[in-house]
Amino acid sequence: MTDRKRWEKEQQAVKATQIAFDIGLETQTQIKKHALDNSLAPSDQIRKILGLYVKSKPLRPRLTISLSGEDFEVLAEKYSLDSNDKVKIKEQAAKELIEYAKKLKGQ
Repeated sequence: MTDRKRWEKEQQAVKATQIAFDIGLETQTQIKKHALDNSLAPSDQIRKILGLYVKSKPLRPRLTISLSGEDFEVLAEKYSLDSNDKVKIKEQAAKELIEYAKKLKGQ
């Protein structure tokens, strides 16, 4: 992609306006669940509902969380790890989430 085309695409992206909908918790929950069932991001599900174009891009199967230094210390203590070993802390947290999901599935 040439620099000019890249610049034009970036300029188009800047023109986009993010919209927040205050539509109630129950409605939001239903839309988010439907998005998950369809392997879509909630924003893409909303675009589909509204009849807007949705890029066919794969949904990255990941969950995200922001952790502070204090959070890492709490988790390190919980898992008996060094608080500086963020990779091992992440691995242990992932294992805990997987176990949690297995328990939910078994209910």
